[in-house]
Amino acid sequence: MDDNYSFSIFPNENFVDLLIFQYGWEECKPLHSFGPAIRNHYLFHLILSGHGVLRSAGPDGTDREYELSAGNGFLICPGQVNTYWADEKDPWTYAWVEFDGLQALKRLEQAGLDMAHPVYRFRSPLAHRPVRQEMESIVRSKDASPLFLLGHLYLLLDALTQASSSRRELRNQSQKSFYVQEALNFIAQNYHRDIDVQQVAAACNLNRTYFGRVFRQMMGSTPQEYLIRYRLSKSMELMRSTDYPISQIAPMVGYANPLHFSKVFKKEMGVSPRTWRANDEQVRRQPARQGEDTHE
Repeated sequence: MDDNYSFSIFPNENFVDLLIFQYGWEECKPLHSFGPAIRNHYLFHLILSGHGVLRSAGPDGTDREYELSAGNGFLICPGQVNTYWADEKDPWTYAWVEFDGLQALKRLEQAGLDMAHPVYRFRSPLAHRPVRQEMESIVRSKDASPLFLLGHLYLLLDALTQASSSRRELRNQSQKSFYVQEALNFIAQNYHRDIDVQQVAAACNLNRTYFGRVFRQMMGSTPQEYLIRYRLSKSMELMRSTDYPISQIAPMVGYANPLHFSKVFKKEMGVSPRTWRANDEQVRRQPARQGEDTHE
Protein backbone atom coordinates (compact mmCIF):
# COMPACT_ATOMS: atom_id res chain seq x y z
CA MET A 1 0.00 0.00 0.00
CA ASP A 2 1.20 3.50 -0.82
CA ASP A 3 2.53 5.63 2.02
CA ASN A 4 0.28 8.54 1.01
CA TYR A 5 -3.02 6.69 1.03
CA SER A 6 -5.02 4.35 3.26
CA PHE A 7 -8.46 2.84 2.75
CA SER A 8 -10.43 0.37 4.89
CA ILE A 9 -13.89 -1.18 4.76
CA PHE A 10 -15.85 -1.66 7.98
CA PRO A 11 -16.62 -5.31 8.89
CA ASN A 12 -20.18 -6.39 8.08
CA GLU A 13 -22.02 -6.05 11.39
CA ASN A 14 -25.69 -5.46 12.25
CA PHE A 15 -25.62 -2.02 13.84
CA VAL A 16 -28.57 0.34 13.49
CA ASP A 17 -28.02 3.66 15.29
CA LEU A 18 -24.64 4.29 13.66
CA LEU A 19 -22.70 2.22 11.14
CA ILE A 20 -19.36 2.88 9.47
CA PHE A 21 -19.00 1.81 5.84
CA GLN A 22 -15.44 2.86 5.03
CA TYR A 23 -12.68 5.14 6.24
CA GLY A 24 -9.19 6.23 5.32
CA TRP A 25 -6.87 9.13 4.54
CA GLU A 26 -4.97 10.47 1.56
CA GLU A 27 -2.11 12.85 0.87
CA CYS A 28 -3.34 14.33 -2.40
CA LYS A 29 -1.28 15.46 -5.35
CA PRO A 30 -1.72 19.00 -6.73
CA LEU A 31 -5.18 19.46 -8.31
CA HIS A 32 -6.17 15.88 -7.47
CA SER A 33 -9.96 15.82 -7.79
CA PHE A 34 -12.94 13.57 -7.21
CA GLY A 35 -16.40 13.90 -8.76
CA PRO A 36 -18.90 14.92 -9.72
CA ALA A 37 -20.30 12.07 -7.67
CA ILE A 38 -23.20 11.13 -5.41
CA ARG A 39 -22.96 9.16 -2.17
CA ASN A 40 -25.42 6.75 -0.60
CA HIS A 41 -24.34 7.63 2.95
CA TYR A 42 -22.87 10.50 4.93
CA LEU A 43 -19.21 11.16 4.17
CA PHE A 44 -17.18 13.50 6.37
CA HIS A 45 -13.68 14.71 5.47
CA LEU A 46 -11.36 16.40 7.94
CA ILE A 47 -8.51 18.39 6.38
CA LEU A 48 -5.26 17.61 8.18
CA SER A 49 -3.04 19.95 6.17
CA GLY A 50 -3.01 22.00 2.98
CA HIS A 51 -5.82 23.61 1.01
CA GLY A 52 -8.55 22.62 -1.43
CA VAL A 53 -11.99 23.45 -2.76
CA LEU A 54 -15.39 21.81 -2.31
CA ARG A 55 -18.15 22.33 -4.87
CA SER A 56 -21.41 21.12 -3.39
CA ALA A 57 -25.06 21.28 -4.47
CA GLY A 58 -27.35 22.83 -1.85
CA PRO A 59 -30.97 21.82 -1.13
CA ASP A 60 -32.12 24.05 -4.01
CA GLY A 61 -29.76 22.32 -6.44
CA THR A 62 -27.48 25.36 -6.73
CA ASP A 63 -23.74 24.63 -6.70
CA ARG A 64 -21.65 26.52 -4.14
CA GLU A 65 -17.88 26.54 -3.75
CA TYR A 66 -16.02 26.58 -0.45
CA GLU A 67 -12.29 27.25 -0.11
CA LEU A 68 -11.01 25.09 2.72
CA SER A 69 -7.79 24.64 4.68
CA ALA A 70 -6.29 22.63 7.53
CA GLY A 71 -8.68 22.32 10.46
CA ASN A 72 -11.79 22.63 8.30
CA GLY A 73 -14.01 19.69 7.44
CA PHE A 74 -16.76 19.07 4.95
CA LEU A 75 -19.84 16.87 4.88
CA ILE A 76 -21.36 15.15 1.86
CA CYS A 77 -24.96 14.05 2.39
CA PRO A 78 -26.70 11.07 0.74
CA GLY A 79 -27.87 11.97 -2.75
CA GLN A 80 -25.88 15.22 -2.87
CA VAL A 81 -23.87 16.01 -6.01
CA ASN A 82 -20.34 17.14 -5.17
CA THR A 83 -16.85 17.64 -6.53
CA TYR A 84 -13.69 18.48 -4.60
CA TRP A 85 -10.09 19.08 -5.55
CA ALA A 86 -6.72 19.83 -3.99
CA ASP A 87 -4.94 23.17 -4.27
CA GLU A 88 -2.27 23.39 -6.95
CA LYS A 89 0.45 24.85 -4.70
CA ASP A 90 -0.51 23.48 -1.28
CA PRO A 91 -2.57 20.29 -1.84
CA TRP A 92 -4.49 18.98 1.09
CA THR A 93 -4.16 15.81 3.08
CA TYR A 94 -7.47 14.66 4.49
CA ALA A 95 -9.02 11.84 6.47
CA TRP A 96 -12.54 10.60 5.85
CA VAL A 97 -15.20 8.36 7.32
CA GLU A 98 -18.39 7.24 5.58
CA PHE A 99 -21.26 6.33 7.90
CA ASP A 100 -25.03 6.24 8.34
CA GLY A 101 -27.71 5.07 10.75
CA LEU A 102 -30.79 6.18 12.65
CA GLN A 103 -28.78 8.67 14.73
CA ALA A 104 -26.55 10.04 11.94
CA LEU A 105 -28.71 12.95 10.78
CA LYS A 106 -29.53 14.10 14.29
CA ARG A 107 -25.89 14.03 15.45
CA LEU A 108 -24.67 15.93 12.39
CA GLU A 109 -27.36 18.58 12.73
CA GLN A 110 -26.31 19.14 16.33
CA ALA A 111 -22.86 20.01 14.97
CA GLY A 112 -24.49 22.43 12.52
CA LEU A 113 -23.81 20.23 9.50
CA ASP A 114 -26.32 19.41 6.77
CA MET A 115 -26.77 19.70 3.01
CA ALA A 116 -27.16 23.49 3.18
CA HIS A 117 -24.26 23.89 5.65
CA PRO A 118 -21.58 21.36 4.65
CA VAL A 119 -18.50 23.02 6.16
CA TYR A 120 -17.13 22.45 9.66
CA ARG A 121 -15.09 25.27 11.22
CA PHE A 122 -13.88 25.12 14.80
CA ARG A 123 -14.58 27.78 17.40
CA SER A 124 -11.10 27.43 18.93
CA PRO A 125 -7.94 25.36 18.33
CA LEU A 126 -8.29 23.79 21.79
CA ALA A 127 -11.86 22.68 21.10
CA HIS A 128 -10.79 21.25 17.73
CA ARG A 129 -8.03 19.03 19.10
CA PRO A 130 -10.33 16.11 20.10
CA VAL A 131 -11.92 16.17 16.62
CA ARG A 132 -8.57 15.45 14.99
CA GLN A 133 -7.64 12.90 17.65
CA GLU A 134 -10.84 10.90 17.19
CA MET A 135 -10.66 11.02 13.41
CA GLU A 136 -7.07 9.76 13.48
CA SER A 137 -8.08 7.02 15.93
CA ILE A 138 -10.48 5.73 13.29
CA VAL A 139 -8.41 6.04 10.11
CA ARG A 140 -5.17 4.75 11.64
CA SER A 141 -6.84 1.63 13.09
CA LYS A 142 -7.08 -0.75 10.16
CA ASP A 143 -7.30 -3.90 12.27
CA ALA A 144 -9.46 -2.55 15.10
CA SER A 145 -12.69 -4.24 16.16
CA PRO A 146 -16.07 -2.87 15.02
CA LEU A 147 -16.90 -1.76 18.57
CA PHE A 148 -13.64 0.17 18.83
CA LEU A 149 -14.34 1.97 15.56
CA LEU A 150 -17.97 2.72 16.42
CA GLY A 151 -16.97 3.99 19.83
CA HIS A 152 -14.60 6.47 18.27
CA LEU A 153 -17.25 7.49 15.73
CA TYR A 154 -19.55 8.43 18.62
CA LEU A 155 -16.69 10.35 20.22
CA LEU A 156 -15.92 12.05 16.90
CA LEU A 157 -19.52 13.23 16.47
CA ASP A 158 -19.59 14.50 20.04
CA ALA A 159 -16.27 16.31 19.52
CA LEU A 160 -17.62 17.89 16.33
CA THR A 161 -20.66 19.15 18.21
CA GLN A 162 -18.54 20.60 21.00
CA ALA A 163 -16.01 22.23 18.67
CA SER A 164 -18.19 23.45 15.82
CA SER A 165 -18.65 27.20 15.46
CA SER A 166 -22.14 26.53 14.07
CA ARG A 167 -23.42 23.99 16.61
CA ARG A 168 -27.12 24.19 17.39
CA GLU A 169 -29.69 22.79 19.74
CA LEU A 170 -32.31 20.60 18.10
CA ARG A 171 -36.01 20.50 18.80
CA ASN A 172 -37.48 17.08 19.44
CA GLN A 173 -37.98 15.64 15.98
CA SER A 174 -37.73 11.95 16.79
CA GLN A 175 -41.05 11.08 15.11
CA LYS A 176 -40.10 12.90 11.91
CA SER A 177 -36.67 11.28 11.94
CA PHE A 178 -38.37 7.90 12.23
CA TYR A 179 -40.54 8.55 9.18
CA VAL A 180 -37.58 9.72 7.12
CA GLN A 181 -35.52 6.69 8.10
CA GLU A 182 -38.42 4.45 7.09
CA ALA A 183 -38.46 6.19 3.71
CA LEU A 184 -34.69 5.84 3.26
CA ASN A 185 -34.88 2.15 4.09
CA PHE A 186 -37.73 1.62 1.62
CA ILE A 187 -35.82 3.41 -1.15
CA ALA A 188 -32.63 1.44 -0.43
CA GLN A 189 -34.55 -1.84 -0.67
CA ASN A 190 -36.66 -0.97 -3.71
CA TYR A 191 -34.80 1.62 -5.83
CA HIS A 192 -34.34 -0.95 -8.61
CA ARG A 193 -38.10 -1.40 -8.90
CA ASP A 194 -40.64 0.91 -10.55
CA ILE A 195 -41.44 2.91 -7.41
CA ASP A 196 -42.56 6.52 -7.03
CA VAL A 197 -42.98 9.01 -4.19
CA GLN A 198 -46.58 7.94 -3.57
CA GLN A 199 -45.42 4.40 -2.84
CA VAL A 200 -42.64 5.65 -0.54
CA ALA A 201 -45.16 7.77 1.41
CA ALA A 202 -47.55 4.79 1.62
CA ALA A 203 -44.74 2.64 3.02
CA CYS A 204 -44.46 5.21 5.84
CA ASN A 205 -48.26 5.32 6.28
CA LEU A 206 -48.27 9.04 5.52
CA ASN A 207 -50.18 11.37 3.26
CA ARG A 208 -48.00 12.22 0.26
CA THR A 209 -48.14 15.98 0.83
CA TYR A 210 -47.25 15.74 4.54
CA PHE A 211 -44.57 13.15 3.80
CA GLY A 212 -42.96 15.41 1.19
CA ARG A 213 -42.90 18.34 3.62
CA VAL A 214 -41.34 16.27 6.43
CA PHE A 215 -38.79 14.69 4.11
CA ARG A 216 -37.64 18.02 2.72
CA GLN A 217 -37.43 19.54 6.20
CA MET A 218 -35.25 16.70 7.48
CA MET A 219 -33.19 15.91 4.37
CA GLY A 220 -32.95 19.23 2.56
CA SER A 221 -34.28 17.80 -0.71
CA THR A 222 -37.57 16.44 -2.02
CA PRO A 223 -38.24 12.68 -2.00
CA GLN A 224 -38.16 12.65 -5.81
CA GLU A 225 -34.78 14.41 -5.89
CA TYR A 226 -33.37 11.96 -3.36
CA LEU A 227 -34.73 8.94 -5.24
CA ILE A 228 -33.19 10.14 -8.51
CA ARG A 229 -29.81 10.81 -6.94
CA TYR A 230 -29.84 7.51 -5.06
CA ARG A 231 -30.48 5.64 -8.30
CA LEU A 232 -27.75 7.57 -10.08
CA SER A 233 -25.28 6.83 -7.29
CA LYS A 234 -26.04 3.13 -7.68
CA SER A 235 -25.57 3.39 -11.44
CA MET A 236 -22.15 5.00 -10.90
CA GLU A 237 -21.16 2.17 -8.57
CA LEU A 238 -22.05 -0.30 -11.32
CA MET A 239 -20.22 1.68 -13.99
CA ARG A 240 -17.10 1.66 -11.79
CA SER A 241 -17.19 -1.92 -10.60
CA THR A 242 -18.50 -3.80 -13.67
CA ASP A 243 -18.23 -3.75 -17.43
CA TYR A 244 -22.00 -3.97 -17.89
CA PRO A 245 -23.30 -1.84 -20.79
CA ILE A 246 -25.43 1.22 -19.98
CA SER A 247 -28.47 -0.53 -21.43
CA GLN A 248 -28.09 -3.26 -18.77
CA ILE A 249 -27.33 -0.91 -15.89
CA ALA A 250 -30.40 1.30 -16.46
CA PRO A 251 -33.03 -1.32 -15.46
CA MET A 252 -30.84 -2.44 -12.56
CA VAL A 253 -31.35 1.00 -10.96
CA GLY A 254 -35.05 1.44 -11.72
CA TYR A 255 -35.07 2.81 -15.27
CA ALA A 256 -36.78 0.45 -17.71
CA ASN A 257 -35.93 2.78 -20.60
CA PRO A 258 -32.15 3.27 -21.02
CA LEU A 259 -32.73 6.45 -23.05
CA HIS A 260 -34.72 7.99 -20.20
CA PHE A 261 -31.97 6.97 -17.78
CA SER A 262 -29.35 8.68 -19.95
CA LYS A 263 -31.40 11.87 -20.11
CA VAL A 264 -31.85 11.96 -16.32
CA PHE A 265 -28.16 11.22 -15.76
CA LYS A 266 -27.04 13.99 -18.10
CA LYS A 267 -29.43 16.49 -16.51
CA GLU A 268 -28.08 15.76 -13.02
CA MET A 269 -24.41 15.15 -13.77
CA GLY A 270 -23.84 17.36 -16.81
CA VAL A 271 -22.53 14.54 -19.01
CA SER A 272 -23.92 11.31 -20.44
CA PRO A 273 -23.35 8.03 -18.58
CA ARG A 274 -21.00 6.88 -21.33
CA THR A 275 -18.90 10.05 -21.10
CA TRP A 276 -18.88 9.96 -17.29
CA ARG A 277 -17.66 6.38 -17.32
CA ALA A 278 -14.92 7.15 -19.85
CA ASN A 279 -13.68 10.17 -17.91
CA ASP A 280 -14.01 8.81 -14.40
CA GLU A 281 -10.62 8.85 -12.74
CA GLN A 282 -11.20 5.66 -10.82
CA VAL A 283 -12.03 3.69 -13.94
CA ARG A 284 -8.91 4.99 -15.69
CA ARG A 285 -6.64 4.46 -12.67
CA GLN A 286 -7.42 0.78 -12.02
CA PRO A 287 -9.11 -2.19 -13.72
CA ALA A 288 -12.83 -2.58 -13.05
CA ARG A 289 -13.52 -5.28 -10.50
CA GLN A 290 -17.06 -6.46 -10.10
CA GLY A 291 -18.50 -6.00 -6.63
CA GLU A 292 -15.75 -3.77 -5.21
CA ASP A 293 -16.75 -0.56 -3.40
CA THR A 294 -14.01 1.99 -2.69
CA HIS A 295 -13.82 5.63 -1.65
CA GLU A 296 -12.01 6.77 -4.77
